[in-house]
Amino acid sequence: MKVSLLLTTVAGSCLAVSSALAQASVPVNRRQTLLGAAALLTSGLLASSRAWAQSVSADDARAIAKDAYIYGFPLVDSYRVQYSYFVDRGGAEYKAPWNTIFNNARVYTPDDKAIQTPNSDTPYSYVGADLRAEPIVFTVPAVEKGRYYSLQFIDMYTFDFAYVGSRATGNGAGSYLLAGPTWKGQKPKGIRKVIRCETEFAFVLYRTQLFNPGDVENVKKIQAGYKVQTLSQFLGKPAPAAAPEVAFIKPITAEQERNALEFFGILNFLLQFCPTHPSEKALMARFARIGVGVGKPFDANSLPPETRKALQDGMADAWKAFAEFKETQLDTGKVSSADGFGTRAHLKNDYMQRMSAAVLGIYGNAKEEAIYPAYFVDSDKRKLDGANRYTMRFAPGQLPPANAFWSLTMYQLPASLLYANPLNRYLINSSMLPNLKRDADGGITLYVQNESPGQDKEANWLPAPKGPFFAVMRLYWPKPAARSGQWKAPPMQQSS
Repeated sequence: MKVSLLLTTVAGSCLAVSSALAQASVPVNRRQTLLGAAALLTSGLLASSRAWAQSVSADDARAIAKDAYIYGFPLVDSYRVQYSYFVDRGGAEYKAPWNTIFNNARVYTPDDKAIQTPNSDTPYSYVGADLRAEPIVFTVPAVEKGRYYSLQFIDMYTFDFAYVGSRATGNGAGSYLLAGPTWKGQKPKGIRKVIRCETEFAFVLYRTQLFNPGDVENVKKIQAGYKVQTLSQFLGKPAPAAAPEVAFIKPITAEQERNALEFFGILNFLLQFCPTHPSEKALMARFARIGVGVGKPFDANSLPPETRKALQDGMADAWKAFAEFKETQLDTGKVSSADGFGTRAHLKNDYMQRMSAAVLGIYGNAKEEAIYPAYFVDSDKRKLDGANRYTMRFAPGQLPPANAFWSLTMYQLPASLLYANPLNRYLINSSMLPNLKRDADGGITLYVQNESPGQDKEANWLPAPKGPFFAVMRLYWPKPAARSGQWKAPPMQQSS
C-alpha cells in the first residue's frame, strides 16, 4: 500500500484513514503513527483552506470559481463516466478493468444512461488506458471495405488527440502504440505508429458499423479481432514495475456536478494525472488562489459561509454563461456543435467550447471524423417540443454527404438520453434508406412527432417524447461538401 497516496486521498477524514488501515491489516502501532500523520495533515489542510479564503475577496473567488468550473467540467464529467466503466466493479455500467477491452455487440438503447447523447448506430468497444507504467498496444484486424470502424483516443481533458480506423489509417490490419507523457522509448518493431497522450489515463472508444440487426454476428467477428496489450506483453518481455495503486475517489452524480462544491475536490484529484500544459501555467496559478490545483485536497466544509456562497455563485455563473453560449452561438448556427471536439491545438484553449461539447455530447468526434448538425430549435427558432409535429425534408440529391453513414437521432430532455418508444426506434439512418418512403419527386420527408403520422408514413417516423427534446444528425467520415458548409442540413419545420 502506498501510504502517501492513501493519506493524500483521504486526508479530509481521519475516520476514513482508520477504516482503510484496519482493512489493510496494518499493525496497531503503525496504524497509530499513520493516524497521527493524517490528523496533522488534515489540520494543515484546514488551515490552508482558511488561509486562501481570507486572502481572496468574495468577488474574486466567484469569478475564479466560474472559470475553474468551465475549465474543469469536462474532466469531472468524464471521470464520472470512466469511474462507472472501469472502477466501480459492482455498478450497473461497469465494463472492464483498466487496459482491458470490453466489446458491446449491440447498439445503445434508453437503458444506457452513463453517457449523454450516445449514438445508436454503431456497437461500441471500450478501453480505459492506464499509461503510467508503460505504453499500451492496440492491434486491429483487417476490416472489409465498405464497413466503417474507428478508434477514438480521448485524454482526460476530453481532447480527441488521435484516431485509428477507416478514415485515419484505412481498413487494413495493424498495431499502434499509445504512450503516456513520461514514456521516452522509440517505436518498436511491428508498430505502425506511436500515439502520444498528454495525460496519464486515456479513454479509447471504438465504433464498428452495424448495417442492420442481422449484421450483429459480423460485428462480433470484427470485435474479436481487436486486441489490447501492454508493450511488454506485445514484445514478450518482463513487465516494468507497476505504477502505484490509485485510490480512486467516488464521483458525484451528474446532478450534483451542477452545484456541489465537492466538484473542485474531484477536479484537484484528476489534475495530478494531467501534467500542466505550458499554455495553462498562468491559469493554474490563478485557480490556486481558491485552492484548485494539482492534487490539492479541497475541504469545502472548512470554508467560511461567505466563501462557500461565492464559489457556488461562480458555479451558477458558469451555467449561465453556458446557456448564453448555447442560445447565441449554437442555436443560431454561428458555431457548429462539432467545433467543440478535437485536439488541444484545434480548440485553442476555448474552454466554453470544450464545456459545451461535454454537456451536450461528451466524447463527440473531431469534425474530420464526424459532424453533428444539432436541432434544438425549429426553423422559426422555437424550442423543439413533442406537443408539436415537425417534418424534415431532404430534397432530391441532398441526402447528407458522408463516406460512411448518416443518421438523425432523438434525445429526450433534460437527460439528453435516447427516448424509449413503442417502435424501439431511436433514429433514422442511411442503412434504412431502402425502407423509407420517397416523395413524388424522389426526395425524402421525415416525420418527427410524438404520435404516429399514419400507417402510410410510419416508415419515415422518428418518435419524439411528449415534452422537450432535441435531435442530432450525424455524418460519419463527412465529405468535403459537409465539412466546408457547402451542404446545409435541412431545417426542422413545424407542421400543422
